Amino acid sequence: MLSLLIFLPLIFAIVLLKVPNNFAKTFAAISSALVFGLSLYLLFVFDKSLYDLQFVEQISWIESLGISYFVGVDGISIWLLLLTTLLIPLVVLASSSTRKSFYFHILALESFVLGTFLSLDAFLFYIFFEASLVPMYFLIGIWGGPRKVYAAVKFFIFTMIGSLFMLVAIISLMFLTRDQLGYFSSSIIDFYKLNIPFVSGMLLNPQNLMFLAFSLAFAIKVPIVPFHTWLPDAHVEAPTSGSVILAGIMLKLGAYGFLRWAMPLFYDSLENFYLVFLILAVVGIVYGALMAFVQTDIKKLVAYSSVSHMGYVILGLFSLNVYGVTGGLYQMLNHGISTSALFLLVGMIYTRTKTRDMDEYGGLASKMPVFAILFFIVAMASIAVPGTNGFIGEFLILLGGFQVNKILASIAVLGVVLGAIYMLYMYKKVFYGKQGKAVELVSSDLKLNEILVLIPFAILIFVMGIVPNKFLDFSKASINHLVENQTSYSLKVHGENQTDEQADEQAGDQAENQREEAE
Repeated sequence: MLSLLIFLPLIFAIVLLKVPNNFAKTFAAISSALVFGLSLYLLFVFDKSLYDLQFVEQISWIESLGISYFVGVDGISIWLLLLTTLLIPLVVLASSSTRKSFYFHILALESFVLGTFLSLDAFLFYIFFEASLVPMYFLIGIWGGPRKVYAAVKFFIFTMIGSLFMLVAIISLMFLTRDQLGYFSSSIIDFYKLNIPFVSGMLLNPQNLMFLAFSLAFAIKVPIVPFHTWLPDAHVEAPTSGSVILAGIMLKLGAYGFLRWAMPLFYDSLENFYLVFLILAVVGIVYGALMAFVQTDIKKLVAYSSVSHMGYVILGLFSLNVYGVTGGLYQMLNHGISTSALFLLVGMIYTRTKTRDMDEYGGLASKMPVFAILFFIVAMASIAVPGTNGFIGEFLILLGGFQVNKILASIAVLGVVLGAIYMLYMYKKVFYGKQGKAVELVSSDLKLNEILVLIPFAILIFVMGIVPNKFLDFSKASINHLVENQTSYSLKVHGENQTDEQADEQAGDQAENQREEAE
């Protein structure tokens, strides 16, 4: 099933090249909708009571080096998978392009991103992680704005260079498996068995170097300040579809990388560096909010708000407690919903007015009342108003942050206040007041197809904000296992290598957990 999810979009992308341009969008929409349907079925049959890896497929690939095609899903990756398969058909429906090459790159990108989220072999993870850069490079470089080539090259170079350090660390770990386990391997399960050399008090010891190598690749992708400078250019120059995929999906690859690879693998180093990441997270929260406040370009404002919101994700993950990690993972989903919707909304108004300058707007609510209502809903989610998805994520993150460092968590609260200021200021300036020149060009409100694209975002904003446990329950077992077993973290395939007694014991534990939850 997981292989179908990974490769179906790529197969559809190849078939798409033989489809006439005037049918390309329809074909892409149907194809991506089928993939989303398959992912929904996966969610339906997923056992949320287990922390084990489920639906695992493992086939030897390069046997002499212990490299395999190894994929699986657990509570940490299940919702990121669903977020990806949901956003892609919505992006396709919102696009106006008739070029089949445009939709080819979107479907190929979906395939590579799903492969990254599901890979459990480090070498396979690296290949998918890097492959995802190529379609986005072309989306920005071909269909972007006036400075599209500059933005595309900057995006590609930044992210690729960081990943090269991670590749060196992966190779080092493979040699370590040979020395300690007696065979080459790049499996995440074997990596978790390693005793990675660590010398207390020595900064440049092997474990610290490997942790920093992985962290650099993921920090650039998130991005964490000061590795963020590629992001505003990429967002501003990318077409609307590219911005949505970049913010909604690709930034999550970095945060997921921390949670799946860097943090559990290098726990001793994490003890040394977690405070550094907490500080960088808070700096990113405040810096991103301040930069958003001074922007006049609406799209650039949303881009910097994205930097601020991803800072909350890092703050939650590096709090290293259940509240923080749960909030960080949930905030990844929230950011994928809210920020993606903001970019879609900005793109819809840009197609009508050909400007993103706030000074050109004013009084838009009188011309586009439906647009104004939907924009307001998404803006409220972005600033974490209670009852919306953003509130749940930021509340859990701050709760976890206060348990670790009250000073940093208190400063992070400032980001909530600043977020409300710049978002409400922008909303007031664009939708109310004296009618601007750009608004005079608007002749109609949102079209039916545009409303249909935005409705799922509005529904999810409230559903995720009002009944968060419907989502959190799927990740509960995996996050608890990750946090409570940090010093000796392990993963296992569901049902593998179990004696009858162990299986009975696990079943009894699961039944007891279910009784406790019911109570």
